[in-house]
Amino acid sequence: MSALVPDRRLPRKGRSRSGSYWLYLIPIAAGFAVVVAAPFVMNIVLSLYQWKGGMAPKHWYGLGNYLDLMHDAEFWHSFRNSLFMIVAIVVVPTLIGIVLAAVLFDYIGKAFGNRAASFLRATYYLPQILPIAVAGFIWSTILDPRQGSINTYLRSIGIASGPDWLGDPHLALYSVMLMLIWLQIGYPVVVFMAALQRVDPELYEAAELDGAGWLRRFRAITVPQIRPEVFFVVLTATVGALKVFAPILILTGGGPENSTVVPSYYAYRNFFELSRVGYGAAIATFTSVVIFAIAALLIVWQRRSERQEG
Repeated sequence: MSALVPDRRLPRKGRSRSGSYWLYLIPIAAGFAVVVAAPFVMNIVLSLYQWKGGMAPKHWYGLGNYLDLMHDAEFWHSFRNSLFMIVAIVVVPTLIGIVLAAVLFDYIGKAFGNRAASFLRATYYLPQILPIAVAGFIWSTILDPRQGSINTYLRSIGIASGPDWLGDPHLALYSVMLMLIWLQIGYPVVVFMAALQRVDPELYEAAELDGAGWLRRFRAITVPQIRPEVFFVVLTATVGALKVFAPILILTGGGPENSTVVPSYYAYRNFFELSRVGYGAAIATFTSVVIFAIAALLIVWQRRSERQEG
């Protein structure tokens, strides 16, 4: 008879076992608190003071740094430059990456084999694994007005005096964008090619039998099938574009004439060069809030698009 009595302890065990899963989140939560939350809170606190750093006294300023920020033309100029960074890191590489991934998957892979497609994919991704200092040195050499490869080629075709790519205020920002496009293209190519691996090959075969060319298959099959990955690339690349720093520091240092300064570099300049720690903290805080807001909007947009499709 005892074998027929249900064991009422099982649900309790199940509850305790499921509750123990939360223990695995403790290291993640602790790491987040130490690496992200605590520095962000400290940065907010610093932004409420006027402070030159070091042993200098702090003076309570409240929201004064943020009010000064709203009227700082140089800051808004740096924010406008962030739009160019978005074009260079998000828009152009994503569009080129979709086309390259589709060509590698739907044409190169079929015509020349998967090894050829994998080799080209790795080639496109190579700039991503280069240290940014190395990439900056390569491009500073390429863009050198005297011995750079671009101006050397221009002289070979009869243009004696090539432009100063990084020294001209009207060209420096576009030169930096060129480097960023080169750095970024491999990222969407790898993500999109991985996404295409899950697409049913019968869709492409059926489309070919119906006489659909490559462009028609690209528009009707490839793009709709990898839409979640497109959202992912746009989200992560947008965050990266809004906080870009190292390429500006290495190539131009924000110059010439502040033509390439971006918010992260402007915060760095106020922190370490101008000794305006509170103001630099306000710039960093404001930029972080903007990044969080844009990321949240992109996530909401993605979820609404998925619900509409579902």
